[in-house]
Amino acid sequence: MCVEADRIVWIGRDDGIGAYADGADEIVDLEHRLVTPAFVDAHVHLSETGLRMSGLDLAGVRHKRELLDAVSAYRQARTGGDVILGFGWDETDWTDPALPTLDELERAATGAAVYLARVDVHSALVSGRAISPRVRQAAGWDGTARVERDAHHLVREAVQALLPRSQRRDAIRVALEAAARAGIGCVHEMATPGLGGHDDLQLVDEVTKDLPTPEVVTYWGEHSHGGGVERARALGCAGAAGDLCVDGAFGSRTAALREPYTDRRGHTGHLYLDPDAIAEHVVACTREGLQAGFHCIGDAATAAVAEGFRLAEKRIGQEPLVAARHRLEHVEAVDRETIATFASYGVVVSGQPAFDAAWGGTDGMYAKRLGAERALATNPWSSFAAAGIPLAFGSDSPVTPFDPWGGVRAAVFHHHEPARLDVDTALQAYTRGGWFAAGRDPATHGVLQEGAMATFAVWNIEGPGLPDLTPGRPLPRCVRTVVAGKTIHAGDSGHAGDSGREAE
Repeated sequence: MCVEADRIVWIGRDDGIGAYADGADEIVDLEHRLVTPAFVDAHVHLSETGLRMSGLDLAGVRHKRELLDAVSAYRQARTGGDVILGFGWDETDWTDPALPTLDELERAATGAAVYLARVDVHSALVSGRAISPRVRQAAGWDGTARVERDAHHLVREAVQALLPRSQRRDAIRVALEAAARAGIGCVHEMATPGLGGHDDLQLVDEVTKDLPTPEVVTYWGEHSHGGGVERARALGCAGAAGDLCVDGAFGSRTAALREPYTDRRGHTGHLYLDPDAIAEHVVACTREGLQAGFHCIGDAATAAVAEGFRLAEKRIGQEPLVAARHRLEHVEAVDRETIATFASYGVVVSGQPAFDAAWGGTDGMYAKRLGAERALATNPWSSFAAAGIPLAFGSDSPVTPFDPWGGVRAAVFHHHEPARLDVDTALQAYTRGGWFAAGRDPATHGVLQEGAMATFAVWNIEGPGLPDLTPGRPLPRCVRTVVAGKTIHAGDSGHAGDSGREAE
């Protein structure tokens, strides 16, 4: 393969490489290793990802006492700062699901502002200066240490304001470096007013100008009635989309369901936007030439989005909606009628296969929340593919880590066999699908062919064909990531910098 500037100019057999190798500025022998298009992670939160990497990891705690001890030890070990950030706790795995009280968390934190995100990042345990008078009056705070919905969003804003800008910039850099090491050549940053805000997008610009990194496609998750479309345009975003939430998440019991949660009688979650509001936003984005998009997880939420698109069609017609390439995030619980509706409007589904791997099946967290039958029906990848819906896969990092081959494996070995994809389709969703979701030309992005962008990854496996993704087998490790002809990660092969004219 020969690369000139940002393009692949030749791919062929060894016996035809002479003319290209002779004039190459650099020759890299990949030693028969596998080369693929670089992966695209279609849903990430960069600053939170980096902050989780340096924050308090609570994924391993199994009791509130362990969590409190971890907070106390972290507080005592810190040399400066009065903010404790923690991530990853999941009470469904605890020996006793009781959460710490506000007083207990206050004592452990000794005056620090505490934000401990649940694994789905749709609720949190908080204390100290994170609980402002506005939080106390907001929906989703009941006087305990746990917050959800509006109260959770306000707490995140307050905690972000307490962090130095340099810390958030470093977090974004660390996250992009981790993505590059994972063989990811592009990420879709899902910014919202309550999650980093527009300042995070400015920090992304600063980091990507200074360093060779994965390409970042940005989205702004704010509704049109609050000026979200205009802000998305001013910020240079691909759309007013992403984590514009129609509902919440299963783990926090905030995803909107048609039937109650199995483990909370009478509770069906929360619907944040109704079909009329959804239609208003879709129409506004379409008219401005921007992608619209929503976070929607429960079946009541996905049905509301489908009805919103039907209402939008009555106002502007079907053809403009299809041409706009609107997108939906997660889409976990969805019926056949809703899938058909999404297909008719050309909607892209941006999904996270790792969710099923982590919480699916008949005995995982989804089964505890929804019952086994509904749990197995979530994330129906094969149904989307059969309906002709374009798929773009990602991690929702920091909810799950950058692990694209793990995501491919999760889609291929879904807990519910009828929902599984073949390896080629899953790989396409993690490469070309992500570029397509961002509005890029699939003829030049996410493929290895002459004239395509030189954005690819090299893996530490040899021999023909794709790797064996059978559960339990080791996954490929990335040794080189190249984006538009520039090496952004090199492990035991090559070096970072401009590629110039390169034969591989």
